[in-house]
Amino acid sequence: MNDVVKNIYKAHHAGATGFRRYGFTISKSERLQWFSPRIGSGKQILDVGCRDGSFTSGFSEGNTVTGVDIDDTALEIARERLGIETHSVNLIDGVLPFEAQAFDVVVAGEIMEHLPFPQHAVAEIYRVLKPGGLFLGSVPNAFRLWNRLLFLVGRDFENDPTHLRHFSPRSIHELLHDFASVDLAFLCSRHLSLSPRLMGTDMVWAATKA
Repeated sequence: MNDVVKNIYKAHHAGATGFRRYGFTISKSERLQWFSPRIGSGKQILDVGCRDGSFTSGFSEGNTVTGVDIDDTALEIARERLGIETHSVNLIDGVLPFEAQAFDVVVAGEIMEHLPFPQHAVAEIYRVLKPGGLFLGSVPNAFRLWNRLLFLVGRDFENDPTHLRHFSPRSIHELLHDFASVDLAFLCSRHLSLSPRLMGTDMVWAATKA
């Protein structure tokens, strides 16, 4: 099963499903503007689903970053590009190969929607975070206005075959219920000022461990 999932993601990242994902990160600048000030410097960071390090590069300088992903090819690119430590991990198993309380920050950008049981991965993230540590993540805002209109006229709003879950603000708060506090925001829309919840294409969060 592990090899099947690994091969699916290697092909997906390489563009077999229509779009090559190596070297590309969706909404990179907007998400980094939100993440980077919260990360700071001098931190031990775990980047969950780092792929080839395209997003990781935005916060690796001044920090010690460890990346995990299921795609070995992507991890090799990340190591060569950024010089970070990497580990091949299938997050569907929900097991991270690290000791408890090992990291100051865990980043999981655009990952939870790919997991059939994201609560298991979140439990592992909570375990490896130090007390007071920060979990920064993002997922597509599945219930934004545009998606609702597509659904209303009988069209599928999801075009990524690897997306297994859809998230609302409520479901994100439920997923992160063990954290002491959760700051949730909406990004990536020219019309964000009209209604962040309805217009934002991405949801981001900063969850703090007690």
